[in-house]
Amino acid sequence: MNDSIVSIFILSGGFFAAIAGLGLVRLPDVLIRMHASTKAGTLGVGLIVLGVSIHFATSLVIAKAILIISFMLLTAPVAAHLIGRAAYRRGTPLWDRTLMDDAAMKNNSTKKPQR
Repeated sequence: MNDSIVSIFILSGGFFAAIAGLGLVRLPDVLIRMHASTKAGTLGVGLIVLGVSIHFATSLVIAKAILIISFMLLTAPVAAHLIGRAAYRRGTPLWDRTLMDDAAMKNNSTKKPQR
């Protein structure tokens, strides 16, 4: 029973990590790629670490797993925000199907999304 639960967590974590990698290759825009990598990547790493902690089930491994998952949940959104902000300020072109530029509207500028 324990091995099947561990296998499910590790395989599903690997699936989400593969989806994150596929998103980095296939998605059209740096902001959309960033979203795929942070969401699916964090979930993938979290599920793999959870599976490993269930497999070994010692207090040291569980404590390290909790710290790893907490660190990923705290740092991934901050890193994604900084990457997106830097890409936007640098003027990286947005996807041609982007309809609005909320940051430009907030600053009351007439800057339109670059194509």
